[in-house]
Amino acid sequence: MTVFGYREHRHDTERSLTRVWLVLVAITIGSWTLAPAHITHTAQASVPVTALVLALTFVKSRMIIGHFMEVHTAPRWLRRATDGWLAALIATVFVIYLF
Repeated sequence: MTVFGYREHRHDTERSLTRVWLVLVAITIGSWTLAPAHITHTAQASVPVTALVLALTFVKSRMIIGHFMEVHTAPRWLRRATDGWLAALIATVFVIYLF
């Protein structure tokens, strides 16, 4: 017997977090395989690869902030503020990388 559907909600939340975690693991492995050193055994800078890895970093960070820090249930202004902060951070890192 459940109390006000708490058990079902907890189960759904656990399944959702497990799916998010699996996606995060897949993105991490994908980012790791993009490193050119895996093929050539020498590290070489690559703007397209760096841009792709930073884009994947944005997706991963947004998922972590949204699901594990539960910002997806926060007010709209907080969700937008965290998205804006994250976009500014990733853009700043990319600009620094370019120079």
